[in-house]
Parts: sequence; C-alpha cells; structure tokens
Amino acid sequence: MKPPPPLTRLTEIWLELPANLRGFIWLSAGTLIVSVTDAAIKMLGRTIPPVELVFFRYVVGIIVLMPLFYRMGFVGLKTQRPGPHICRLFLATLGQTGIFISIVHMNLADATALMFSKPLFTTIIAVLFLSELVSGRRWTATIIGFAGVIVMLRPGAGVIDPYALVAVGAALSMAMANALIRFMAPTEPPTRILFYYHLGGVFLLAGPAFWVWQTPEGTDWLLIFLLGCGQTLAMICYVRAFSVGEANAIGPSEYARLIYAGLIGVFIFGETIDIWTLVGITIIAAATLYIAREESRKPGA
Repeated sequence: MKPPPPLTRLTEIWLELPANLRGFIWLSAGTLIVSVTDAAIKMLGRTIPPVELVFFRYVVGIIVLMPLFYRMGFVGLKTQRPGPHICRLFLATLGQTGIFISIVHMNLADATALMFSKPLFTTIIAVLFLSELVSGRRWTATIIGFAGVIVMLRPGAGVIDPYALVAVGAALSMAMANALIRFMAPTEPPTRILFYYHLGGVFLLAGPAFWVWQTPEGTDWLLIFLLGCGQTLAMICYVRAFSVGEANAIGPSEYARLIYAGLIGVFIFGETIDIWTLVGITIIAAATLYIAREESRKPGA
C-alpha cells in the first residue's frame, strides 16, 4: 500500500491537533502578521499619506479576495439591505483610516493599546443599539478599561496628543462597524459583507487618495503589496481561529500584539515606552481580557 502524499499526511497531523490549539496557532499567526503590517504602515507613512495607504489596502484586498467573490457569483453577492452595508462602509472606512493615521503619527505601542479599547466601546453599543443585557461585572471592567485609556491620554499632563484621540475614535468607529455585522448576520453572509466593504472602500477613498497623491517609489510598491496581502491574510487567520477554537481559550493570544508593537517600535523605529504607557496598556489589556471572558460565558457563546 502506497504511503499518503506528504501534504495529505501534514493535513491529517494538523486535524489531529486539539481544536483550541489549532485556533491558538491561527490567531497567533494572524496577530504576528498584523504586527508586521503595522510596521509596513509606519514605514510607508514617512512619504505616503495614510489615506492613500488605506486606498491601496482596499485595492490589493479586493484583488486577493476576487476568487472568493467570483465563486459566490452575482446572485450570492446581491443584497436586499444596501442601507446597513453603506453605514458599515462609512464607519469601517473611517475607523481603518484612523488606525493608519495613528500608527503613522504615534508610538506603535501607544497606538496599538488605544485601539484595543474597541471591546470597551462594544459593551456600550451592545446595550444602546443591540438591546443586549450586560452584567455588572462587565460594566465594571469597561469603566476600569476606560480609566486605562485616560491614563494613556494623560489629560493632566498638558496638551492631549490629537492622534491619540484619533486612535480612540477609530476604535469607536470599528466597534460600531462590528455591531452592524451582528445586525446584518441573519441575512448577510461574511463574504458578501467583505465584498461591499472592499469595493465601497475603493470608491469612497479614490477621490481623497488622489487629492493627496504621492507616487510610491521603488520598494514602496512591494511594501504596499505586502500590506494589502498581509491584512487580508490576517483577517482569514482570525476567522479560521474563532471558527475552530473557543474564544476564552484562544483570545488572550491576541494580546501578544501589544508585545510585538513594543518590540517593533523600540528596535526598528527607536521609540521609547514610558511608565504611564505601560500602566495604561496593562489596565486596558486586563479589562478587555475580562470582558472577553465574560462574553464567552454567555449562553451559545
């Protein structure tokens, strides 16, 4: 009897691993890829405006995902709910642009930590717009988490960094965009949501991107391609991770991104991390981890 091909054997070994371990590996890979793309954003942002970079990210993303869209076909991509798609497009594009701006203009560790405030906003949105019940413990964790955000903003130290406010605003915008995914989920499959998000993002940012246009040079094109492919691949890793693993078991591995951001910032960009940044990061990470734990305990989680 012939032995199975190496690829088949590797697949069998992979599927024999515990589901949570596979989820952990997928999420760890996605987190590492996002951290690398953050570094690419910061490098490219020295000469190319963030809005233009977001435009390129959508263009490359839609090219990479085109086989998936083609397989779904016109009928599968057609929607009867254009309104929610348009609302999500504006919110997600605004959030994505804010993320790129904060990464370019802030220390990488600071920008990353403030973007982790998204679950804190999600708690408030879940109550106000999705009519979800939230436990007292989750409210407490949310309040503590926002205290961490305030520590990082340091309002008593003089002038608040406007780019820090951009990062917090981006987290709020992305939290609202994610809430719309929940709202659309009963009728809109993920591929359809991705299609309108990427296609709409290209058209929405084409004008602003060309208004501030700086033609990429040399290796910039390679970094742009890697940025678009990397963020798309990371998104696939995240989807795979949470489809096979339990959120409370694998979720904490995403916080390695804070460590990666600190290391990349210090060793590649020569940034420094002060004590208040460390305190704020610790508070935000602890609060959002607790919220994730509470979320995983909900029935059907």
